[in-house]
Amino acid sequence: VQLQASGGGLVQAGDSLRLSCAASGLSLSYYAFGWFRQAPGKEREFVARISRGGITSSADSVKGRFTMSKDNVKNTVYLYLQMNSLKPEDTAVYYCAAGTSTYYLDAASSYDYWGQGTQVTVSS
Repeated sequence: VQLQASGGGLVQAGDSLRLSCAASGLSLSYYAFGWFRQAPGKEREFVARISRGGITSSADSVKGRFTMSKDNVKNTVYLYLQMNSLKPEDTAVYYCAAGTSTYYLDAASSYDYWGQGTQVTVSS
């Protein structure tokens, strides 16, 4: 199983950015997917997720600004996180994750596989 995240960068407050993650090597229909982020000195926190049934949810801090989506192409799942109206407090390393759990999908512990992370820096 491999998850490869990309798309991070340095942007200004108010800008938009789209993160991508390619997930391969797993039985696609049995997995939920999520995006998490971790800022320096802070714990990893939930950003958004898509359940096995395709239901999306996002953290209150990003609701209305970030949108998670998913495409299945052959044996690869492509995850996207569209981030609009970025704020300096969104600065963090962003991780994509995959897991077979059907509960507590807001918790990092519910995910089995993680991408390597991509840095997002928002300047004021």
